[in-house]
Amino acid sequence: METWEFSVALYMIYLWPNSLLLAAIYGAIESGSTAIFGPIVGQWIEGVDYVKVLKLWLISQNLSYIVAGGAVVKLLLVSDLKSQNLPVFAILVVLTNIAGAIGVLSTLGGTILIERDWVVVMSEGHPPEVLTRMNSVIRGIDLSSKLLSPVITGLIISFVSLKASAITFAAWATITVWIEYWLFISVYSGVPAIARSNERRILRSWTRPIEGTDAPVSVSIVPGREEGSHGHTPCRTGVLKILDRISESSFVGAWRIYFSQEVVLPGVSLALLFFTVLSFGTLMTATLQWEGIPTYIIGIGRGISATVGLAATIVYPLMQSRLSTLRTGIWSFWSQWSCLLVCVGSIWVKKDKIASYMLMAGVAASRLGLWMFDLAVTQQMQDLVSESDRCVVGGVQNSLQSALDLMGYLLGIIVSNPKDFWILTMISFSTVSLAGLLYTIHLYRIRNHIFHFEKIPLFNKC
Repeated sequence: METWEFSVALYMIYLWPNSLLLAAIYGAIESGSTAIFGPIVGQWIEGVDYVKVLKLWLISQNLSYIVAGGAVVKLLLVSDLKSQNLPVFAILVVLTNIAGAIGVLSTLGGTILIERDWVVVMSEGHPPEVLTRMNSVIRGIDLSSKLLSPVITGLIISFVSLKASAITFAAWATITVWIEYWLFISVYSGVPAIARSNERRILRSWTRPIEGTDAPVSVSIVPGREEGSHGHTPCRTGVLKILDRISESSFVGAWRIYFSQEVVLPGVSLALLFFTVLSFGTLMTATLQWEGIPTYIIGIGRGISATVGLAATIVYPLMQSRLSTLRTGIWSFWSQWSCLLVCVGSIWVKKDKIASYMLMAGVAASRLGLWMFDLAVTQQMQDLVSESDRCVVGGVQNSLQSALDLMGYLLGIIVSNPKDFWILTMISFSTVSLAGLLYTIHLYRIRNHIFHFEKIPLFNKC
């Protein structure tokens, strides 16, 4: 997954040089699919056996990435395919986008299952710091992948070829599916609490339809809505029926559950951080490539960024044990914001290469605060969301994040010239600032203050 996220930007900028259009379209389709289907995936997982979820997740994920990798290999092997045979070029690009979107949805299902459900179940009956530590370890594994994958891929692209990296990716997806399945089944079999949780969720899925069938039986016929009644009532009834179906749909129901949660403001704050190009994502990677930064340097920069993020998994438990989860979130967020000021400053640097390295440095440094904030919000959701709503809330949270990620890619489509990347930088920084404001409001609403000024000697004297 991490390898594909890094590589796809390089493939797209190669296929359509001097434009972020293909990269932005790919990101928009990927994020849009998660935004639309994320809540549905979360609700579906809530009522399905764990083992079935694992099988479907791993098979669809790896198969889709094999297809995407194969389509990219074909695009790269035939030089000037766009000019020689535009319909075939378009079909292969569309296939790459669709396969990538399916792969992301499959990965989303696994992420919700492991990070939102299994971790909480495994930590039940243990001290609170156990959950904190487990979250940090899982995030550390994720960031280790972000560290190694881009570096290896960047070296293959720089010293072998783009084609070799695509072939390697497709082969790797074929091999790893079996290893992943064995590892997850081993965890499922080795932790009895997960099996008991699975039984409870299956029981809930059986009882919900029964409860739902009671409502239609008690509905009486309203005068004026009978068959053959005059006026515009039948038309109005048809509209109301459509509205009722929409309001009773699993999609709307999932969002209703999400917005009823106490942690909705932290969740929205975290989601706003996805409306940004200030990350080593598709658009920034493609822009750095256009600026002439060597691919292996971009890979190393992304690796350094992941290394800084790994430090967050060590620092977060220490801060959380001293400041509480809520306060760790506020300190980590504004430390991230401060680092992003370097990215804003790079806009006014005249030399392109120096500006690019400032951009990379600011983004990499901000990862410490970003991932600590991510851990803080995730743990608040784990602590405060009920067991029956965990997967649903997790699905909606990922959907909201993807919706804002989609908005970022749509901006990339509108501002597709890499020379205008500074515009995207300023919009991204403004959105991050808004996220910080919302989280600060949440903290004040809970605690009725933001900082303990009396603990600072200077303010204490005043």
